[in-house]
Amino acid sequence: MAEAPQTELQKLVYDTLRLNDGIMALAGGVYDKVPTDPFKGKTAYISFGPSDTVEDGADCVTSGLHTFQIDVWSKAVGQVEAKKLVHGVTKALHLQELELTDNALAEILVEFSRVFTDADGLTTHGIVSVTASIQEPD
Repeated sequence: MAEAPQTELQKLVYDTLRLNDGIMALAGGVYDKVPTDPFKGKTAYISFGPSDTVEDGADCVTSGLHTFQIDVWSKAVGQVEAKKLVHGVTKALHLQELELTDNALAEILVEFSRVFTDADGLTTHGIVSVTASIQEPD
């Protein structure tokens, strides 16, 4: 049985971000479930936010548009670190030739990004919204 497109995509994005030296130089980790100490001695980390899927298939092709949010969290003073990480995530994913094993990634693109001060007044929060078009095998 082929892996579900959503889970295979999340693993691909996780691996892509974790193997990026520029991103990991700043981030203490990339998490699906954020641990008690996500910073691991650094001032930032990355986590997976909400996701959704819209079916986009035809009679002979099962396909979906998968949208998900990557969150950047920084406790460094100012927004510079968060902006660097948002830019790094965007460069690592936007229109890159990434490959899935069980499903076919037709396209991955960053729809938008945003950086702002979180409600606590201390943490800078970055959002990267990503959409991927994936075709499932027959």
